Amino acid sequence: MPELIYRKGFSLKHEVAGELEADYHSTLVQAIKTADFRYQRGRLTVHLAREFGFCYGVDRAVDYAYQTRRRFPDQAVYLTGEIIHNPHVNEKLRALGIKFLSDPGCAIEALGAGDVVILPAFGVTVRLLEQLQHQGCTLVDTTCGSVLNVWKNVRQYARDGQTAVIHGKIHHEETQATASQATEQPNGKYLVVLNRAEAAEVCDYIRNGGDSGAFLERFGAAASKGFHPERDLGRIGLANQTTMLMSESLEIAEMFRNAMVDRYGAERLDERFRAFETICSATQDRQDAVVALLDEHALDLMLVIGGYNSSNTTNLAKICAHRLPTYHIADVPALISAATIRHKSVKERAEIVQTDWLPPTGPVSVGMTAGASTPDNIVGMVVERLSRLVNSDPASSVCPLPSG
Repeated sequence: MPELIYRKGFSLKHEVAGELEADYHSTLVQAIKTADFRYQRGRLTVHLAREFGFCYGVDRAVDYAYQTRRRFPDQAVYLTGEIIHNPHVNEKLRALGIKFLSDPGCAIEALGAGDVVILPAFGVTVRLLEQLQHQGCTLVDTTCGSVLNVWKNVRQYARDGQTAVIHGKIHHEETQATASQATEQPNGKYLVVLNRAEAAEVCDYIRNGGDSGAFLERFGAAASKGFHPERDLGRIGLANQTTMLMSESLEIAEMFRNAMVDRYGAERLDERFRAFETICSATQDRQDAVVALLDEHALDLMLVIGGYNSSNTTNLAKICAHRLPTYHIADVPALISAATIRHKSVKERAEIVQTDWLPPTGPVSVGMTAGASTPDNIVGMVVERLSRLVNSDPASSVCPLPSG
């Protein structure tokens, strides 16, 4: 069977448009946008960020998944894992009959000619792509263009003999895929740093050297095979997971730039250090919009909607939590009652239950945003549920489950 990789859908966009609208559109959210991103009912006012929810890359990935199911109605269709980090969307895809290779009972090794595999928006590792191609699978590639741009830079770093220093989460699918692009090149190397604190440790080694064994014990799991700090930190190129906090990525780049100047001198900086801003525009737009929302309105609290494993949603919550009480919720059922909410604190990994989260009397002003993998219908249902809770609607005694 010839190698097949589809990267532009199947010209079935109009055929699946009705399904997508039924599954993810919200008339209420559209009305809120028209009303200057403001919703008011009773004592509740909701201010919605001007950029939120599905970005172009996510919208495209979900669209391609629906097209794939329509294009191959009689063939098994798989996803390598979650297409995006949103439980509601992924369950919708399962309902279409798309299987997830990350689920129990699904084995990549069992796939072959006749099987269709969708690659997610964050991409896959070079090794996994080659394995699926070798097994003869038909592939539908939904990798986001912003991610592809990062890969291009990382490959160039490796070709030029520079180690890719990646600001990201080592276990995130996107960062693993990006790292694999570096090591695919001859002698390519990478090192992943999670935050400023880790970056500071690496910068200290660049400036002062140190115990390479201790360094590898600390960072070995986040470095390429055979990585040696004294050799491989001499020439570096900065990149990042596209959904990280932009301000932190820029600060980390500056930290490394200064460390290289201190170690090798400003006159040699160009040959020792490169950095490209590789935060995707949609991630930056959503972060900028939530900052503007916080600056423009007097808010009692902030609701951030999105999957708990969504990096861009988590970073929106971090921005807000510095300013006012913030609740990162995955879906509508998290709003248990006017007294109780289930949410993920920016300081905790696990979901927690908190009481006394809503002001019991007087006007309530709530800011709201959603991660790039959160569809409008979830945002709309959260607004409706919140309104019932704040305004003591009798229907609010039971939390409705999302119906799509």
